[in-house]
Amino acid sequence: MSSTSIVLVNAHALFREGLRHHLANSTEFHVIGEASNGQQAIQVVDLLDPDMVVMEVDLPGVNGLEVARAIKRSHPHIRIVLLSSTMDGQEVVKAIRAGIAACVPRNIAPEKLMQTLHQVRRGNYPINDLVLSSPDVAAQVLNAFRQMAAEEDTQSIYSPLSPRELQVLELVAAGRTNKEIAKVLDISNQTVKNHISSILRKLAVNDRTQAVVYAMRRGWIKVALPGDPLT
Repeated sequence: MSSTSIVLVNAHALFREGLRHHLANSTEFHVIGEASNGQQAIQVVDLLDPDMVVMEVDLPGVNGLEVARAIKRSHPHIRIVLLSSTMDGQEVVKAIRAGIAACVPRNIAPEKLMQTLHQVRRGNYPINDLVLSSPDVAAQVLNAFRQMAAEEDTQSIYSPLSPRELQVLELVAAGRTNKEIAKVLDISNQTVKNHISSILRKLAVNDRTQAVVYAMRRGWIKVALPGDPLT
């Protein structure tokens, strides 16, 4: 896997410098650009088209969530890691709907942030770690999706996904990796990848997070609460 290009978006130059220093010690990441506000972030991302954006929510001008939505509309392949000071359930819901790959506390330790970046680089969505590790957040997230599902037309209840694809998507929603999904369902990693590709194609979405949101809104899948077994 080639090195992952990153754009850093944070209002504080000292934070960007510190993170750039940590990333410089890794051969798997390289910083290709920086921005200090939302509008600048959109312009830099449009110009450089990075693999990943690491961005705080509280930006001058356009906030991080709005920037994330704009980026995902124009560059759906870009993975976005969002740093937030609040991390309440409603903000997590908004982040998921914006297509965020990971949402972490602003005061996260550098080592933990690097672990998150490595997960995102591998195609995982550690935003689920937050949901599953906090019962209060999980309850707010699930309640919000139940309300959204209730607002959908009855025509949308039908799922175009096969029973096996729904099983795979539920495990994706629970934050499981392809390897873990393969073990739970007793199938190969390649079969898991094939199922996920089929899910994205059938739902006409760009990534796993969007597929989970789409299915949860329609009540096709459920999300395990903290402490629930994998199966």
